[in-house]
Amino acid sequence: MARSIAVANQKGGVAKTTTVHNLSYALAKKGARVLMVDLDPQACLTYSVGIDPDCLQVSVHDVFVRRAKVADVKMAVTSDDADMTLDILPANIDLAGSEVYLLTRTGREHVLSRALKPLTEEYDFVLIDCPPSLGVLTINGLSAANEVIVPMQCETLSHRGVGQLLEILEDVKTFANPQLRVRGVVATMYDGRTRHAREMLESLGTHYGLEVLDPPVHKSIRFAESPMRGVSIHQHAPVSPGAKAYSAIAEQLMKG
Repeated sequence: MARSIAVANQKGGVAKTTTVHNLSYALAKKGARVLMVDLDPQACLTYSVGIDPDCLQVSVHDVFVRRAKVADVKMAVTSDDADMTLDILPANIDLAGSEVYLLTRTGREHVLSRALKPLTEEYDFVLIDCPPSLGVLTINGLSAANEVIVPMQCETLSHRGVGQLLEILEDVKTFANPQLRVRGVVATMYDGRTRHAREMLESLGTHYGLEVLDPPVHKSIRFAESPMRGVSIHQHAPVSPGAKAYSAIAEQLMKG
């Protein structure tokens, strides 16, 4: 049965999409069968894997409004290895309309979970890219997940946002998904040259009691270049520190 992992942080610009894309590719490269789910109406994950959101005939929005099943919407992601299983449930701007639709539905927080259930035996991992908000789409992502990974930039405002997110996660556990747990924090856009970044990283475990998945992912222009080419950093710069960092984190996840 697939391990479902939501990558969430209500603060924008902390590399959620980058983490989902590159961690998914690293897991697939190691032999795992992986499905990515793009829950952001901006469709950055969809674009990053080389799919034009504006040209989609169907998207995850059609799943939410019950016009299509996940099996009819998912798409294979181009990779360098024909034996890799890496798929995506793509998004486009239509997903913004899903929020309005879901607000009128009973059991709205469980729509994604129910839609994904028929595919649980087809994948080893499902990684869900949650939007930078705490709306009904994010709640759907958290309700469909067993675990949460929190990408966090090592600076004060991101640090503060983790505390707010943990409060929301407790509410989700209480009312929608008792099995949900925080798997760990990924330190993104890390600059170890600054004392502030080092202090923020060190305080995560002690202040919140969260596991920090090593190593931290250092800031790099390679991460900005990869989506422009529609590929992961493992394809664009396979020997870069960023690619090695996500590969190491993927290994930790595969161990449990």
